[in-house]
Amino acid sequence: MPAHVDFLGVLFIIWGVLTTLVGVSTLALGVAAAAMVASRGSGSQLAAGVTAAAFTTLALIAIVWGVVHVVVGVPLRRRYPWARLVALMLGSVDLLLLPYGTALGVYALWVLLNEKGKELFMARPVSRSV
Repeated sequence: MPAHVDFLGVLFIIWGVLTTLVGVSTLALGVAAAAMVASRGSGSQLAAGVTAAAFTTLALIAIVWGVVHVVVGVPLRRRYPWARLVALMLGSVDLLLLPYGTALGVYALWVLLNEKGKELFMARPVSRSV
């Protein structure tokens, strides 16, 4: 099971990087649509403005979603208990993102809800020497 947790952390990082790249490219489309608002006549300004707002909103959501996956993927590999809980939440939402997010979500839930997987994240008491 430790290999599965490490692999899941790597998948979270890869998924996060790819999602962030999609967000950045979508942001470029939003900027291009915003540039059309400034350059076109009044008839197309409304459509370009709505398009720019939609692309920019989707881009920001994708960038944040990707960065959060990377931020959780690294501590997940280090077995931080909080990373397991956040990864379970992210994996649950990833189930809706067909097809790759669904596969990642199913794998995350299987690894992190498995009894052997849970044991890897048990909080260890901090030993203090006097």
